[in-house]
Amino acid sequence: MQVPSGSPGWLEAFTAAERPDLWELAREQRLFDNLWPEYNLHGNNSGYFGSLVPRHARFQVVLVDRRSERLIARARTIPFRWDGTLEDLPAGIDAVGLRAVDNPGRSTALSALAAEVDRDYQGCGLSGLLVRAMGAVARDAGLTPLLAPVRPSWKDRYPLIPIERYAAWRRDDGLPFDPWMRVHARLGARTVRAEPCSLQISAPVQDWEAWTEMSFPDDGQYVFPGGLAPLTTNGDVGDYWEPNVWMLHDV
Repeated sequence: MQVPSGSPGWLEAFTAAERPDLWELAREQRLFDNLWPEYNLHGNNSGYFGSLVPRHARFQVVLVDRRSERLIARARTIPFRWDGTLEDLPAGIDAVGLRAVDNPGRSTALSALAAEVDRDYQGCGLSGLLVRAMGAVARDAGLTPLLAPVRPSWKDRYPLIPIERYAAWRRDDGLPFDPWMRVHARLGARTVRAEPCSLQISAPVQDWEAWTEMSFPDDGQYVFPGGLAPLTTNGDVGDYWEPNVWMLHDV
């Protein structure tokens, strides 16, 4: 695929359909797993990520540094059926992934799932380029709009603030308070709805203790490193719902 305009000259962009070898390399070597808190890799319903390639290979994007042939970024998306109304908009990332897999119908829109940039290349504007690349594959396939269940990058600093309030915070210039939401807004996206229950992770407390390097000695609610909302423990089980914010790009 063509790299988005304004990209550095050393950057190359490919879909997984064009370069399945690069996509497999990222999967086999787990190149981007270290970008996520460990708990984020254990969603109860995240099997839809496994359906992306080869079924939806043309909607997955990788960025390569041509100078070193190094794979440096990846965008994961999924096409889904949506009638364009808020009532029909899935309740977050799990719901959109499950709809796409379990009740696909005729896809009418594209949802972002993840935009991942190697730590050595963060701060270079590649996350915005990934969003623009997602918009390009959506537009080329006639799947518009592009929606993104955004994981706010500073929400872990305010885990006790409801996502509806956090999503409404603005800077003096009118842009979102959250940096990742701000990237989307600068690319023309608008906030559609906050989702308090977007990604579900329910697991044994001992797993949560290993993932967070904390102890949870009693039932209750706990704030933990990297968490966007509190963890609730009850008996031997820890339950967590990660919030997201739906943002819509008219591509």
